[in-house]
Amino acid sequence: MPAREQASDRRAGSARRRWLTGTSLPLVAAVASILALAAWPRQEAPTSIDLTALVASQSAEPTTPTAVDEDFPANVEYTVQRNDTLDQIFRSVGIDMAALAELRQRPEVRRALDIVRPGDIITLTHVDGALQSLNRQISNTLTLSVARSDDGFAVNYIENPLETEIVGRRAQITSSLFAAGQEAGMSAETIMTLANQIFGWDIDFALDIREGDEFSVLYEQKFQDGEYVNDGRVLAAEFVNQGKTHRAVWFQSQDGQVQGYFTPEGKGMRKAFLRAPLDFTRVSSVFNPRRKHPISGVVRAHKGVDYAASTGTPIWAAGDGRVQFAGRKGGYGNVVMIDHGKGISTVYGHMSRFGKSARAGRTVRQGDIIGYVGMTGAATGPHLHYEYRVKGVHKNPATIPMPRTEIPSGYLAEFRSQSESELAKLQLTSGQGGIAQLASR
Repeated sequence: MPAREQASDRRAGSARRRWLTGTSLPLVAAVASILALAAWPRQEAPTSIDLTALVASQSAEPTTPTAVDEDFPANVEYTVQRNDTLDQIFRSVGIDMAALAELRQRPEVRRALDIVRPGDIITLTHVDGALQSLNRQISNTLTLSVARSDDGFAVNYIENPLETEIVGRRAQITSSLFAAGQEAGMSAETIMTLANQIFGWDIDFALDIREGDEFSVLYEQKFQDGEYVNDGRVLAAEFVNQGKTHRAVWFQSQDGQVQGYFTPEGKGMRKAFLRAPLDFTRVSSVFNPRRKHPISGVVRAHKGVDYAASTGTPIWAAGDGRVQFAGRKGGYGNVVMIDHGKGISTVYGHMSRFGKSARAGRTVRQGDIIGYVGMTGAATGPHLHYEYRVKGVHKNPATIPMPRTEIPSGYLAEFRSQSESELAKLQLTSGQGGIAQLASR
């Protein structure tokens, strides 16, 4: 399949202009009638013509509708709305519910039908309420097709596989990571993968990036019947931040026991803790042992970092651990405290409300939502107060070294064999001035 440099644009449909209005047709018919009367032999012509009555009679709506063949199939394309069910959809378009009951007797069909999501499109054909066919796209690659037959309903699953191309893109930051990535042709999902899943433990994308920083990405793009569908997995990436180069490659062992992003040396990009456990707008207060409190005016150590963000912004668990406390606590307001083991604990204050994971004694994983930004307790605006403690001693979460995970020694040979190819392709991308179409799968 030929390489593609970028996703094809959607073509906008054009609307045809209506040149005749609804009232112009009766008027044309009336004029034609007058001309026909003028052509009669003079002795047969009527002595007078009531033009008002004539035009009115031509404009009148027909009193009986045009007959419709009830055996002609009706086609319905239904877009699923929020809270819709298949029962509601069948009733709304006037299809006999007996057909749905018959289809649900087949377990593999019932599973494919009953899970409907907003935005799904279901195409139905029926004759006077009797279902003739149903088509429903289950995924990008699979469509359920149901058609009436002499023996009931024939059910088929139509596969339309995706084609994968590996592309490389390179960008330079002039204003922001997101703008640079989009200008280079990357999707929002690919850009966020770079920031959140790959380099987010080493680079603070709100504070650390500078104009002139560069990044290269090797990733998959998915196509179907020649049309772009979406971006796939990022396979390798490089980010040059303030002159320092960070590189990462995706690895998944054949047995599935090890997977993730790693440095070329096999060190995990994912660290035990997130530097910042939320998407924030700015750091409103840094770790400072001699800060003057903004409310009391008293010099008192600020033992964490304050991240300003809009009320309701999700707050994540910075690392794996067990919720030690979730509730109201003095100046912290609504606060969650997590014990991560080995003497490490984290604190999240001023929440507007708690997440479902925030229950004392419950185990949480890094990235689980434990609450939402607010300004409860001693706060002058919506923000997260975040603390990092080691054996009860407060440490600066912005500067403390974070341990990395590592590939187990038994998987290193497999990792090197798999990663060398991807890193070589990434190097090609890094050395070019823009886009590299590298291979197809």
